[in-house]
Amino acid sequence: MQMEQTKKQKSLDTDEEKWVYDSSVDHKGRIAVRASTGAWKASLFIIAIEFSERLSYFGLATSLIIYLTKVIHQDLKTAAKSVNYWSGVTTMMPLLGGFLADAYLGQFSTVLASSIVYLLGLLLLTMSRVVPGLKPCDSGLCREPHKVHEVVFFFAIYLISIGTGGHKPSLESFGANQFDEDHPEERKKKMSFFNWWNFGLCCGLLLGVTVIVYIQDHVSWAAADIILSVVMASTIVIFWMGRPFYRYRKAMGSPLTPMLHVLVAAIAKRNVPYPSDPDQLYEVPESDKTRGRLLCHTDKLKFLDKAAIIDDYQNKEEKKQNNNPWRLATVTRVEEMKLVINLIPVWLTTLPFGICVAQASTFFIKQSTTMNRKIVHNFLIPPATVYALAAIGMIISVTFYDRLLVPFLRRVTGNERGVKILQRIGFGMMFSIITMVVAALVERKRLNIVEKNPLKGSISMSVFWLAPQFMIIGIGDGFALVGLQEYFYDQVPDSMRSLGIALYLSVIGAANFLSSLLITLVDHITEKGGKSWFGKDLNSSRLDYFYGLLAIITSVNLCVYLFVARRYSYKNVQKTTTAVADCNEDDSV
Repeated sequence: MQMEQTKKQKSLDTDEEKWVYDSSVDHKGRIAVRASTGAWKASLFIIAIEFSERLSYFGLATSLIIYLTKVIHQDLKTAAKSVNYWSGVTTMMPLLGGFLADAYLGQFSTVLASSIVYLLGLLLLTMSRVVPGLKPCDSGLCREPHKVHEVVFFFAIYLISIGTGGHKPSLESFGANQFDEDHPEERKKKMSFFNWWNFGLCCGLLLGVTVIVYIQDHVSWAAADIILSVVMASTIVIFWMGRPFYRYRKAMGSPLTPMLHVLVAAIAKRNVPYPSDPDQLYEVPESDKTRGRLLCHTDKLKFLDKAAIIDDYQNKEEKKQNNNPWRLATVTRVEEMKLVINLIPVWLTTLPFGICVAQASTFFIKQSTTMNRKIVHNFLIPPATVYALAAIGMIISVTFYDRLLVPFLRRVTGNERGVKILQRIGFGMMFSIITMVVAALVERKRLNIVEKNPLKGSISMSVFWLAPQFMIIGIGDGFALVGLQEYFYDQVPDSMRSLGIALYLSVIGAANFLSSLLITLVDHITEKGGKSWFGKDLNSSRLDYFYGLLAIITSVNLCVYLFVARRYSYKNVQKTTTAVADCNEDDSV
């Protein structure tokens, strides 16, 4: 008898090693084979197209404020708002793209379609700078660009926003889905995936703000756009070639409908008493591995548990045959609803961090235009290139964290991740406070130089005075932004992975809109007080005061965030490697 059980267990282990039972299928719709699909061999194709997209995005985003002020001739305040609005739309659109990917289109199809839309935006942007009738000027410097150029230009960059809306959430979740969380080796690789994903992202960013921005500044905007279009088209082909190696998840329908089922069922049974034992709550049996993972019951938000109380039928067997989702939900569905509700305080308390990040692509870069950018042999670096320092900081941070800090902390804490996800995010948020303090001090020094010599201005001040604030914000991003990606991917229901990445991006998007709102409010209040903090140019502005205000806001918010993080309950998945489901608390998150 014992020998038969041992043989059966060995057969089961061999089966688990050969096939992937996490609802994944291969490109022909069959259960995925572990050895020939997924993991790093698939992720490399995915990271390649992410590299291309980030190359394009940061090549455009970091120089956008320069283009708007020099070519479109917007003033500083208007240009900063225009950049914030575009960045906000670009990072909020993924909410729609992520929903469509999870509910109807699937991640692979969404990435492919949105990448083509992205490419069309790049091609149209190239045309706006090449086609004679669409160019900003007929010849020479633009005093007033043609109206048709403005229309086509803004249409092109917002078309890129739409492409990003489907591309970003679907691609990152598609990449993470190449690793099986129930397989010990692949689970560890998945923890490293987000770090190396961001390493590839930063490499694209680095080239975007150096090579592409240099071409924009010293060759032409059109030449840069042509290069970006060719690179994007090439990586779309590479992404398509990886089809045989990918693991796919079928679209499961709207992830919001099951949550509505839970809410309606809980309200309908609000007067039904709780059972004495939580095990009496309704749950589907763990007999079919392809149906997805089950979640353990938690005691928080107990009013939702009433959706899983059996009250209309004699027993569970009868209920299985007559399941009305508007009257009865499983424990897993209830817990998924709790997960989404628990995300809200974390999302809200990370917004001030996003506002600080937004300053790097607007005011930080604009500051560099007023400073001495000459380096060896009088080589003049483009203003947006200083953003490369943030990418370098993030690369250093991610590499240090993944290669040195995590292995050390695993031995010290016994936690598989080294530290919990929210702890990592909180540590990164501390760097945003330091960044704003440093930025305020540097801007105060720059203004003092301008005050002493108004004619020469701050041109005698090296642009590398901005290096500390860019490096510090980059290091903070390596902890906070990567942590946010992992958090929103990991802590949403399994059916909402793309939407989870979209929620992470929406932090940055909403923060860009809030940054514009804050600029408007501060401008209005300080103007009434005598002099606005935001003048027509930097030298007539008081960005040092604005940075100081952000440091105060972020410091107060960090205290609130720490309170929320300490009370947070992480997703707890049933471990079914044995005959009995195990719901002990998982410290790995």
